[in-house]
Amino acid sequence: MNEINRAAAFRRPLSRWALTVVGAVDVTPRMRRVSLVGEAMDRFEYRPGQDLVLNLPDDRGDLTRRHYTIRRFDALEGRLEIDFVLHGASPATNWARRAAIGDAITAEGPRGRTSVRGPADWRLFAGDETALPGIAAMIERLPAGERAIAFIEVAGPEEEQPIETAARLDLTWLHRGGPPRAPSLGLMQALTTFQLPPGVGQACINGETSTVRAQRQGLIARGFAKDQIAAEGYWRPGRLGGHDHIVEPAEFIAALVRGGRRSRG
Repeated sequence: MNEINRAAAFRRPLSRWALTVVGAVDVTPRMRRVSLVGEAMDRFEYRPGQDLVLNLPDDRGDLTRRHYTIRRFDALEGRLEIDFVLHGASPATNWARRAAIGDAITAEGPRGRTSVRGPADWRLFAGDETALPGIAAMIERLPAGERAIAFIEVAGPEEEQPIETAARLDLTWLHRGGPPRAPSLGLMQALTTFQLPPGVGQACINGETSTVRAQRQGLIARGFAKDQIAAEGYWRPGRLGGHDHIVEPAEFIAALVRGGRRSRG
């Protein structure tokens, strides 16, 4: 068995959830929030920044798998909120536009390596609108007094959303003025010219794959330790579904093995 297969053997199976739509609303012109509830949600455990794999019907009735970040989870109500960027006519976009109370889907997870983790003097977040739900979820859960810096790129001011947090948040909105680009020069420049605060930082970088990869390498070149950066590509031109893990292969294998050992322990 090679290294990759050995690491995959440690991969923790994803929990499966039956979910029902209980509401849907447009939070901006291009972002729709769908609320869902499910059975046995007292067993639902996640870290803000993680996602679910949604099994959504396409126009032919077949199921298609799409990864979407959890915007909010209310443990008392067993209620999930997931934000969908409305673009084109993809199966996920079409489903979110038509989502009605009583619609049922299944989901697997939570999953994903992006989360606030480890001690740090400050936290850095960067991404486009696909990363906005996860960024907001993480920032809103930061404790009082913790320092957070965020760069979020959206089409224009109409796509900005309020982020309420007890942390000391320095938020910069970047207005693209059009559809998403690959790579995003605006986001790349924002992190290149950003003056790193003193102390140890932790970064959560998500969005278009080539942009995220360039940002991660830029932070490493400026002195960031690799284990202080959580980076994941949510989309790239020509790809339908799935995420890209922005790490060197050896790092990914080590993370899988560590996660598998913890789940067996």
